[in-house]
Amino acid sequence: MKSLQQNELLTTQQMYDADSAAIEGGVSSERLMEAAGAAVVTEIRRRWASRPVLIVCGPGNNGGDGFVIARLLKEAGWPVTLSLLGQRDALEGDARLNADRWDGDAFRLSVDVLEGAALYVDALFGAGLARPLEGVALAVISAMEKTGVPCVAVDVPSGVHGDTGMVLGGAVTAALTVTFFRRKPVPLLMPGRARSGEIIVADIGIPEDVLNTIEPRSYANTPILWLRNFPWPRAEDHKYTRGHAVVAGGAAMSGAGRLACWAARRIGAGLVTAACSPEVSPHYTADAPGLLTLPFRTADEFGEILADPRKNAVLVGPGSGVNRTTHDIVLAAAKAGKSLVIDADALTAFRESPNELFDALGGTAAVLTPHEGEFSRLFKMTGDKLTRAIKASQMAGVVVLLKGADTVIAAPDGRAVINFNAPPSLATAGSGDVLAGTILGLMAQGMPPFEAACAAAWLSGDVATAFGSGLLAEDICQGIPGSLARLEAMACQN
Repeated sequence: MKSLQQNELLTTQQMYDADSAAIEGGVSSERLMEAAGAAVVTEIRRRWASRPVLIVCGPGNNGGDGFVIARLLKEAGWPVTLSLLGQRDALEGDARLNADRWDGDAFRLSVDVLEGAALYVDALFGAGLARPLEGVALAVISAMEKTGVPCVAVDVPSGVHGDTGMVLGGAVTAALTVTFFRRKPVPLLMPGRARSGEIIVADIGIPEDVLNTIEPRSYANTPILWLRNFPWPRAEDHKYTRGHAVVAGGAAMSGAGRLACWAARRIGAGLVTAACSPEVSPHYTADAPGLLTLPFRTADEFGEILADPRKNAVLVGPGSGVNRTTHDIVLAAAKAGKSLVIDADALTAFRESPNELFDALGGTAAVLTPHEGEFSRLFKMTGDKLTRAIKASQMAGVVVLLKGADTVIAAPDGRAVINFNAPPSLATAGSGDVLAGTILGLMAQGMPPFEAACAAAWLSGDVATAFGSGLLAEDICQGIPGSLARLEAMACQN
């Protein structure tokens, strides 16, 4: 079985559609189930030597996969115990077919069956679960969690919603999850991501062309999505062709603006100007002699700075303060028609009048970069993260990057990307300012907003992963050249 690393993310319904399309195209459902079970067995045997294994099976096709796994492991000489939720005679279709092929017992599901197992295989529900776990299933999963025995999940850890990543009452924590054809959002979205362990995407014989009818709109964030849009320097470039970015620098927390300026310069913007009050200008240039500064106090003066047509991208928010001036300079930047990144305080400044912001952004190439608190204040919606980000982007009419361990980037046309390479060390003060500055620098160089946001999120994660423990926001800026070198090597390979 070969492993797939494609970017498309399929909802549970889209995966059902993929199965149906494959069957209509001549691939039997029996063959798909056999291939799925065989893929799980292959991954198990790659990681563990033979040991007592307990396979817990549900009443649907996920359970049918479990019967295949049990048969193949037993044929390989493993000691196998199988436990079933429900009655064997009640199984239908391919699940019943593979239950009939299993020549061992199917013990009634209970906590007692866990005793003596050195490996669990979770084939209870997979992605099909839509309501909270209860009864014996919840009791068994809760007991499994307490034993410390490693667990392999088939498709999706049982108890985790396949589309949202939310835990439904309780859930398996898997050491390994083997899913099929394409990933679902669940292994990338928290808290499901924390429950999924290592993710393997196995080829089970579904033809690639079924994607033409499914038309997925959500993706895992890897460079293949945006590398062709990356603004690599050309031989004929000079500083003015590389864009002129403007950062509205705050006075009370100038460090935020300084980090954003540093990131915009590191990522390749030809010129970066910190627009700030005259009193704090020396703070910006003390350790950055290549940074330009221009003074302003009012939104009108900020608008005059942006009147220069060479200044083509603007960031407002880092360290700006939640005040009327911040509110007004956002509107001035939107009116100027520049590419725009709105972060931090500049988002909160519109918490009482979000529609004023959305109306001002109409037709603007803009990216909003809220964390969860800023998002809730501005958009006032609940639900799973992927859906909220998509709805917010359509509401605002611009790209929304909703930050977190599972950052989601959404565009008004319905495209969405989940970033999954961010290590926990990125949870450090100033990392969001660096992210905003990186997006700004890429947009100044002409990268489209959606692609710039995706690239910046990936680069931050790549830098942090390479750096390791002890990361500071300043280290992210310093690590950008190394990440660009790795990215360039990928581009050459493609």
